[in-house]
Amino acid sequence: MIHITLPDGAVREYQEGVSAMDVAKSISEGLARKVLAAEVNGEVWDASRPINSDASLKLLTWDNKEGKSTFWHSSAHLMAEALEALYPGVKLGIGPSIETGFYYDIDLGDNRVIKEEDLKKIEDKMKELAKNNSVYARKDVSKSDAVAYFTEKQDPYKLELIEGLEDGQITFYTQGGFTDLCRGPHIPHTGFIKAIKLMNIAGAYWRGNEKNKMLTRIYGVTFPAQKELDEHIALLEEAKKRDHRKLGKELELFAFSEKVGSGLPLWLPKGAMLRERLQQFLQKAQLDTGYLPVITPHIGSKQLYVTSGHWEKYGKDSFRPITTPQEGEEFMLKPMNCPHHCEIYKTAPRSYKDLPLRLAEFGTVYRYEQSGELHGLTRVRGFTQDDAHLFCRPDQVLEEFKKVIDLVMYVFTSLDFQNFTAQVSLRDKEDRSKYIGSEENWHIAEQAIIQAAAEKGLNTIVEYGEAAFYGPKLDFMVKDALGRSWQLGTIQVDYNLPERFELEYVDSDNSRKRPVMIHRAPFGSMERFVAVLLEHCGGNLPLWLAPVQLKVLPISDKFGEYAEQVAKALKAEGIRAEVDDRNEKIGKKIRDTELMKVPYMLVVGEKEMNEGMVAVRKHGEGDKGTLPLQEFITEITNTVKEQISGKK
Repeated sequence: MIHITLPDGAVREYQEGVSAMDVAKSISEGLARKVLAAEVNGEVWDASRPINSDASLKLLTWDNKEGKSTFWHSSAHLMAEALEALYPGVKLGIGPSIETGFYYDIDLGDNRVIKEEDLKKIEDKMKELAKNNSVYARKDVSKSDAVAYFTEKQDPYKLELIEGLEDGQITFYTQGGFTDLCRGPHIPHTGFIKAIKLMNIAGAYWRGNEKNKMLTRIYGVTFPAQKELDEHIALLEEAKKRDHRKLGKELELFAFSEKVGSGLPLWLPKGAMLRERLQQFLQKAQLDTGYLPVITPHIGSKQLYVTSGHWEKYGKDSFRPITTPQEGEEFMLKPMNCPHHCEIYKTAPRSYKDLPLRLAEFGTVYRYEQSGELHGLTRVRGFTQDDAHLFCRPDQVLEEFKKVIDLVMYVFTSLDFQNFTAQVSLRDKEDRSKYIGSEENWHIAEQAIIQAAAEKGLNTIVEYGEAAFYGPKLDFMVKDALGRSWQLGTIQVDYNLPERFELEYVDSDNSRKRPVMIHRAPFGSMERFVAVLLEHCGGNLPLWLAPVQLKVLPISDKFGEYAEQVAKALKAEGIRAEVDDRNEKIGKKIRDTELMKVPYMLVVGEKEMNEGMVAVRKHGEGDKGTLPLQEFITEITNTVKEQISGKK
């Protein structure tokens, strides 16, 4: 007999070889019908896989992230089965689940292509196969047998994958007439898949390498009920309207130019004003809490990043080093700010009384992203981080970490990001080769993050393998108005860079000690943050942040002078106002201003001019009545103050 511990702490006794599905059935047949997979001792398994020793068990359904992932990965196999049936001889690359569904990379050969209009045919075949309720059957396979199977199928991609696997660690999964190389897990059978939508087709280099063949990537999403798919499609339609690339063009915020270079955004005047407001907002909050501003160059000696360890870890993904006429001299476009800040720390002797030292910079960095991975402002090659590095004594780490959490909360509150999860990103449980530093320092850093998050009452999840190579971190996963999750702010504890840069301070006993570094960026990057903010609010930026807060609309030319007087009075109070003095009818001016999502309009005509009044219209709400100009100014300035403080 073995003992199974359930999430609520209950311990049940079962015969050795029991499966998670057997356990589910022993609890409730209704529960068993919902189980897609299981988490056994922290590892996701097939629900049918035998458990042969004492274990902790969590049953996974559609409501769990891991359950969805298993469902979508199984759907990728179903799509591959349909593709083999419809396109005999197709070669298969990889077919993982992703956050929004799944994809499969395929090679149809040189003379065949799949077009958008073919997706319906593939969907129909998937639905037909799903109704067979085919079991996803797992089988251990020797390396020689795996090679023999895919050699017979003439599939070079699977053979290449097998090359990197150890004998004794290879498994096949079969459902219906389809067999694939896969470590799993999978849902019990295809019958769970009730609603299917193939979304689009793209090109993807095999294994992400531009030197390899371009494969066809088919994206899809599936659900256990048609109603959920319908809701998902409606959400996608709304997401199209909120796409930051579309809004950025319509609202004249940013642009891209092939002549400037892919992934290098150009901020237009209104976009620059938006960025400037965000930067000023955070700079004030930082100055109020003891941060010191610094500025570092856009390039750095390659040796700087060799010292930091970034060259070893990320050199292949960076822009190539810049050589100079001096032999052996190499520079790099700055991929991160932290090494520069370490050198600033070293410019003067530091005492324990000088710490914490908080250095902040809006520093632009450059990282090479493959062209196929670039996406608007969310994936670029040049971006500005709201970066800061805190150098502190070990006894100050917990308190400083909590203060950074407070700053992140202030940012989120002021920008109406109310739904978020704090992800505690720790090392991989097994593979420690990806990380630098001692076990002792890693343990101390990880515990500090866990304790700080708990003391601040954050809703947290733990993800192993997501730590930075130099230390654990707390990543803020924010959900936007459409329920999509984005990783924005991050806080990281680092005992390693101070060691690599030989940073020191003189302690109270005159001994020399290493400081601890905290890396933090509440926005993450200005580019990504603006993109997420635009999609979150649909371009309807809060009043305090809008590049143009207000437009004054004279009914005719006769009232142009009064309109200018109104705008001047508004600007004198720090309100960003413009006059629409075009020779257009007032109805068109109002419609155009609505399309530009300007928060307020002030319509002025003879009555308003004679009485020193303004007719107020609010974006999306229409007419708000007529007010004395000074009363309106007081009202709008109070609204701005309340929004920035997070009270409105």
